[in-house]
Amino acid sequence: MKLGRLIGIGVGPGPAGLIPVAALAALHEADIVYLPRATSSDTSVARLCLAGLELDESRFREIEFEMNPDRGALSRHYGALAERLAAELKTGRNVAYLTIGDSMTYSTYGYLLAALREMLPELETQTFPGVTSFAATASALSWPLGEGKERMLILPCPDDMAELRADIESHDIVVLMKIGKRLPEVLALLNQMGIAQLCAFARRIGLPGEVLCADVSQLDADASGYLATMLIRKTARERRHS
Repeated sequence: MKLGRLIGIGVGPGPAGLIPVAALAALHEADIVYLPRATSSDTSVARLCLAGLELDESRFREIEFEMNPDRGALSRHYGALAERLAAELKTGRNVAYLTIGDSMTYSTYGYLLAALREMLPELETQTFPGVTSFAATASALSWPLGEGKERMLILPCPDDMAELRADIESHDIVVLMKIGKRLPEVLALLNQMGIAQLCAFARRIGLPGEVLCADVSQLDADASGYLATMLIRKTARERRHS
């Protein structure tokens, strides 16, 4: 039997509808749709991002995912997940796997894709680009991501704030992802550097609990950094119009 096709689709982040037309068509045609859900959450954010799109939810399969710092545990987790999807693909079913934001930008989809290609070398895959969290944040707050020849760095938040300071000082703009529990330290650093008022923050865009802040000097240090993105600017924007 011919293998089914694996389809990677980024949804959201946030409001339903942030999905390419071609990806939506592929989603309607998929036989099974896997929606990741964090082990710490009762709800799949990916499912929330599909609200109102009139999809047949009988095809939905929620699966738990984890980002364990133990590489061995992470490898076993995605190996087991790949085996589960491989079993469906071997029956000829087309399987869609959803991620939040873009499927190829700091996404668990990359782990899964690598494992499945190793298991099923002949597997046909198609991945649709999605809207990144930082693009959604920039649009929601009217915050240009790089102008002229400004240099921009995209990175997961480091544990060492001295390292983050060096990154900020060597770039015009820093896009900070995967902030989590480090948010209070990041805010303290930005205030110490005197640039907090130039930086923006967004969490759960378009979802319950949304936070949009165009000046992080006003942001509560106790705010959650989960599903959050920060846009850091080293200096004030140059006035480019006459």
